[in-house]
Amino acid sequence: MNLHEYQAKELFAQYGIATPGGAPVKSLAELPAAIAKIQGRPIVVKAQIHAGGRGKGHFTDGFQGGVKLAKNDAEATEIAQKMLGNTLVTKQTGPDGRKVQTLYLNEPVEIAKEFYCAIALNRKTSAPTLIVSTEGGMEIEEVSRENPKAIIKIDIDPLLGLRPYQARVAAAELGLHADLAKQAADFFVKLYKLWFEKDLALVEVNPLAITKDGKLVALDAKASVEDNALYRHPELAEMRDLNEEDPKETEANANGLNYVALDGSIACMVNGAGLAMSTMDIISYFGGKPANFLDVGGSANEKQVETAFRIILKDPNVKAILVNIFGGIMKCDTIATGIINAAKNINLQVPLVVRLEGTNVELGRKMLAESGLKLHAASGLSDAAQKVVELAK
Repeated sequence: MNLHEYQAKELFAQYGIATPGGAPVKSLAELPAAIAKIQGRPIVVKAQIHAGGRGKGHFTDGFQGGVKLAKNDAEATEIAQKMLGNTLVTKQTGPDGRKVQTLYLNEPVEIAKEFYCAIALNRKTSAPTLIVSTEGGMEIEEVSRENPKAIIKIDIDPLLGLRPYQARVAAAELGLHADLAKQAADFFVKLYKLWFEKDLALVEVNPLAITKDGKLVALDAKASVEDNALYRHPELAEMRDLNEEDPKETEANANGLNYVALDGSIACMVNGAGLAMSTMDIISYFGGKPANFLDVGGSANEKQVETAFRIILKDPNVKAILVNIFGGIMKCDTIATGIINAAKNINLQVPLVVRLEGTNVELGRKMLAESGLKLHAASGLSDAAQKVVELAK
């Protein structure tokens, strides 16, 4: 679950991590009060969406930039009017962009130097890692490609946490000395404490800035919460912005289904994440493009199967559906019943290819054959993929 910048900075404040003063705005009626809270001018006006590259983005009506400097209150109001309710397109949103429903006003900061800082889980070591770089303000993926030596990684023992000496090493790698090195080390320790105690998947500060008066502050903040830990953090779950999430993914999650929307035309319904990935791969191999990742799990019931079909068909780009089930705990006759009910209840119009193997497979195939449904049975995964790719055309 991703948080907005202003929400991440609220967490930063709880842990004593320095950020510029700011105020969120969700409507133009809230704007005068928010502007009044900002000390100093110009005012930094930031669009709040779950995507990076906002400053370099553009709005669909031609207005440029999702991060703007307003010289005075009148200009801040004018910018806010152009941003709120408008759709912002960045490298990470895709061409459709995201509707801006919240702004964040920040106090101005005179910047002397910018750095990058993040804490994430290193999948190779199964340990948290502190990542710092002197290339602040740039996209870290770009830095990784063009200047990988500028990225410093420090593995953290999950039992001991980030040790003070490691924080000092990170500060030294950034070329910081004396009081700034002390500030940076304290910043890194507090950031790790936040990451650990709030079960974050990622916390990122880009840029981490030194101000002209010698203070270290987080100018930006990105935080992602580990979904599986949300039950421990109801206060974070309340921060979830469903407007930023695909409604299909939200509905799937509420029904115990694992669904991720993609941009292809062939919908997949599979049991098991590994089998789902293999199904998507083989569809691509035969020239098709998956419209989604959908794992119904090993113990889905008939109602969940029907719900899965409804979610799939909410995507207008879907031209064909492939159901690929290997029955273990999930019995093939259960899937067959769900398919039959779904097809009848929602008046299925797109071609459907079904491949069943495993527990009660013969019963499941018999039920589908006698259902009167217009579906295409497949004898194997390759056969299923080739059929659904051809039908999607």
